[in-house]
Amino acid sequence: MLTTRYESIDGKRLRLARLGSGPPIVLLHGYPDTLQIWSNLAALLARDFEVIAFDWPGTGESEVWSGGATPFDLGRRVLRILDHLEIDRATLAGHDMGGQPALAAATIDPSRIESLVVMNSLVMWDAKTSWEIDLLRRFRFNRFALRHLPRLVFERAVRTSVASIDIREELWRQFRKREAREVIVRMCAGYEGTLPRLAALYPGIATPLHIVWGERDKHFPVAQADALHRAVAGSTLRIIEGARHWMVWDRAEDVAREITAAKR
Repeated sequence: MLTTRYESIDGKRLRLARLGSGPPIVLLHGYPDTLQIWSNLAALLARDFEVIAFDWPGTGESEVWSGGATPFDLGRRVLRILDHLEIDRATLAGHDMGGQPALAAATIDPSRIESLVVMNSLVMWDAKTSWEIDLLRRFRFNRFALRHLPRLVFERAVRTSVASIDIREELWRQFRKREAREVIVRMCAGYEGTLPRLAALYPGIATPLHIVWGERDKHFPVAQADALHRAVAGSTLRIIEGARHWMVWDRAEDVAREITAAKR
């Protein structure tokens, strides 16, 4: 597990990990994750990068920040964190619900973003997803399930890939917090309402984009990756054979190889 520390940004606590040396790369997690989902990958990337991972405000052990919860709002929070850490430019690597804020940040202030890596995310609002994701995209059901059926949601999410007891206990300990799930409810609603607008901006993204996808991601099939690749001129696409949704945990060596190769 990653060694973490706390930073105070605008009076709010942010839990983060920082390791390695080299050009900075910021890892953006989804849900029901915390920064610890990057434990295996961060250690590998630290050979070539300065790696920064944090809990999204309001999740894990980071305090809630005021403001909205759309990908654009979260993209601006990433830029605020870069300011606090005195990082002028960084690569952003987003997985699951971390992919959209990475793309949004590149539309807000591309001068701050060296490159983008997007993995296994809902990037096209009208492309196919799993039946579980289809159901959770319905706001009333999403709100009910996250508030009242957290264990069921958690187990359906992680059962295929996140087998390690240590990481499962960490993720569940944080996801079971009511306040964290309320933030996720707001994020889901914000994402659902603005994803068509974000997707309309993809053709204007000039930041180098490397798309890395799990061949067997049932939640966000490869069709999502193909559509993003077509939308962003000059982007590259790599499919990791046999990889499932949580490949950043259980296929970390393959993911690290793709990210490092893109840097070169």
